Amino acid sequence: MSEALADLEAQARACTLCALSRSRINAVPGAGDPRARVMIVGEAPGKNEDQQGVPFVGTAGQLLNRLLGAIEIPRSEVYITNIIKCRPPGNRDPLPVEVAACSPFLDRQVALIRPAVILLLGRHAVQRLLPGSDGISRIHGTLVERGDRAYVPLYHPAAALYNGFLVETLEADFRRVRGYIDLVEARRAAASAVTPPDAEQQLSLW
Repeated sequence: MSEALADLEAQARACTLCALSRSRINAVPGAGDPRARVMIVGEAPGKNEDQQGVPFVGTAGQLLNRLLGAIEIPRSEVYITNIIKCRPPGNRDPLPVEVAACSPFLDRQVALIRPAVILLLGRHAVQRLLPGSDGISRIHGTLVERGDRAYVPLYHPAAALYNGFLVETLEADFRRVRGYIDLVEARRAAASAVTPPDAEQQLSLW
């Protein structure tokens, strides 16, 4: 793991910026490959995650692992986190003040990892990283590009556990993810190929 990312995760574990720090067992900063092509952003830790300090280790995490395996992306090759790093009491929705307190951690994680594609699991992740977008029922499974970031909104695996009809939708959307990754990486490679090395050096001086 990169030193900068490890330091950031340590800061999140020690964070006391909102009231959730008083009720948590463990903060759950994130886990995975710091050079991941795919970053996954969910909503918040649940009971199992709070106990273990690792994201997506409960039943929703098991479904996520299966969805990743179906498109031949090992969990070890992605980076997984949430918009907030501590479990809300009773698994309630995150409050705006809690999302705001955790925002610097998430923004820094994205900047350090620089994934090709960010998968947004559930409406809260969509609202946080794609503000002003349509609802998840309209944009799930699509590639949304803003600036130099590429996002794919998806239903949260926990929603599929409660509403079984969403499982097939999630499976179909994940199949699209593989193509999106290849597309974005091809664009990145093409952009790098047309940027002269001396131009990159000049840019780094400014």
